[in-house]
Amino acid sequence: QVLLVESGGGLVQAGDSLRLSCAASKDTFTSYTSTYTMAWFRQAPGKEREVVAVINWTGGSTYYADSVKGRFTISRDNAASTVDLQMNSLTPDDTAVYYCAADKSRTPAYLMTTAAAFGSWGQGTQVTVSS
Repeated sequence: QVLLVESGGGLVQAGDSLRLSCAASKDTFTSYTSTYTMAWFRQAPGKEREVVAVINWTGGSTYYADSVKGRFTISRDNAASTVDLQMNSLTPDDTAVYYCAADKSRTPAYLMTTAAAFGSWGQGTQVTVSS
């Protein structure tokens, strides 16, 4: 289990940008034996949790849901033990609780797109986009 804490959510207008950050416990990123795939998921009211973006342990492999491709960017800073999600051109459809997730894996990002693949989760941060 990895301790994950999200931040950066809020209320914005359509077309605005927002940056989410996920801080992980230090040993997640700095341990020689730690190879964690990180991801952002989101869950809107009445809907299932869905993948938004995934980044592998080296940062060299990423995956984006079709709905966010070209608008969102996932990045990681292993020295700072953080994973960020830059969200641009937000729309009301992006309104949801956003969750950071982690799992110790060297699997390519595109193969880790389900919630069941991740064993550690943050508490979530609310993103609301008004029209």
